[in-house]
Amino acid sequence: MKKRFLSANTSDILSMTPQEVKQSIKASEGRTIVTEVVAQRDTCVGDITTAELASACGSDMILLNGVDIFDPIIKGLDEEEQQNFVHALKKYTGRLIGMNLEPVDTATELLEVRSTISKGRQASVETFEKANELGLDFICLTGNPGVGVTNKTIIESIALAKQHFDGLIIAGKMHGAGVDEPVITAAVAEEIIEAGADILLIPAIGTVPGVRPHDIYKVVDHVHTKGALVMSAIGTSQESSDVDTIKKMALDNKIAGVDIQHIGDAGYHGMAVPENIYALSVAIRGRRHTFSRIARSINR
Repeated sequence: MKKRFLSANTSDILSMTPQEVKQSIKASEGRTIVTEVVAQRDTCVGDITTAELASACGSDMILLNGVDIFDPIIKGLDEEEQQNFVHALKKYTGRLIGMNLEPVDTATELLEVRSTISKGRQASVETFEKANELGLDFICLTGNPGVGVTNKTIIESIALAKQHFDGLIIAGKMHGAGVDEPVITAAVAEEIIEAGADILLIPAIGTVPGVRPHDIYKVVDHVHTKGALVMSAIGTSQESSDVDTIKKMALDNKIAGVDIQHIGDAGYHGMAVPENIYALSVAIRGRRHTFSRIARSINR
């Protein structure tokens, strides 16, 4: 049995298999934080990556958004490091590194103007294989605003990802992604888990209108009976709200039983307001474990 993620050293975490990571997160009882960053934007510090700043605020895992896997731009890395950016980010942060890959549905009608994204950001055999080659620890099958990702294409992409990617698979929607459909239902959750996702992504309580606490409770309880985990996501720009809003969301979603809490990238310079990452950490695991994560040397 591996250490729980909450108190594991970098050497422990980076030596775990994907399924050991999953078990370690489960053992941490809802006290794991994923921070999403738009790593290609200029950073607020300048000469370090947003991934490093997010880690310093208490993040356990870093999720890259909007990065083209074939033509990556990661501000804070030099030109040589860009091509092996996963290795570089792991070296500098000691954290698990993942990436959004978006299963675009070109046939669906949107509620807004469609945003066209590069092939290197889309879910495909080629991007899954490249993710494997680079050593990404996890991928997240989801959709950005206006891209046109549907629950149907997310579910279809899970089986493909399992064939071509060895890491953990997170799947689901943080918001509508421009599509007029329910963001999460019990039936969709069932299909995502049956397709083979390790972690179901759901909107955090308080982010998407009509996603009601008791509906989330049922989904979380059911997914846990299937042996999968659940990650709640603040993906509606509320990651730049005041600290009190973040703390309320943190506790509401912990009550719901989620295993991981995600905080999005819509603050300054492509990440949440740093104080909000810290506030989320303190709310769900207290100062002791927050200081442990922040202060624990990546050389341990």
